[in-house]
Amino acid sequence: MVRLLAKVLKILASETEPGQIGLAASFAVVAGLTPLFSLHNILVLFLVLVLRVNLLTFILGTVLFAAVGSLLETVCSWLGLALLTAQPLERLWTRLYQSPLWRLEDFNNSVVMGSLAISFVFFLPVGLLTTSLIRRHRERLLARVRLMRPTQILRGSRFHSAYQAVSGWGR
Repeated sequence: MVRLLAKVLKILASETEPGQIGLAASFAVVAGLTPLFSLHNILVLFLVLVLRVNLLTFILGTVLFAAVGSLLETVCSWLGLALLTAQPLERLWTRLYQSPLWRLEDFNNSVVMGSLAISFVFFLPVGLLTTSLIRRHRERLLARVRLMRPTQILRGSRFHSAYQAVSGWGR
C-alpha cells in the first residue's frame, strides 16, 4: 500500500505533462467502464501505447473505473437497452450488425452499449478535469506541502525511502 501511494505521488510530482496524465485518465474511463475484452479496448490499448500518455495513470485509472463500472452496470444496461431499442437508430444498428467487424464489438449487448456511451460522455470531462487538477496541484499545493513540518518529518520515514526507491531519486 505504501508503494502504491508512493507511485501516485510520483505521478503527481513527475515531469510528465499534465495533458499526458489527463489523456491517460480519459482512456482509462473507456477501458475501465466497458467490458475488458472488447474490440474497442484493443484500440484504446493501441492508442495508449502509441501516444505519449502516462502508463501508470492508465493502469490505475482503469482499475478505479472498473470498480465504478461494476457499480454502474444496471444503469449501463438500462441506457444501452434504451439506445438499442430507439426507433430512430434501428436502421443504424441493423447495418452495423451486418458487418462482421461490428459483430465482434458485441455492441448489441445492452451493457456494452450503455457503458460505451457513458464512457464517451465522460472521456473529455475526465481528461480536462484531471489535467486541470494536476496543474493546480503542481502550481499551488506542491510548493506549500514541501515546506510543511509534517512533510519534513515524513521525509525521514520509511515511506519517503519507498518513494525515493520508486521515483529513482534515491540514487
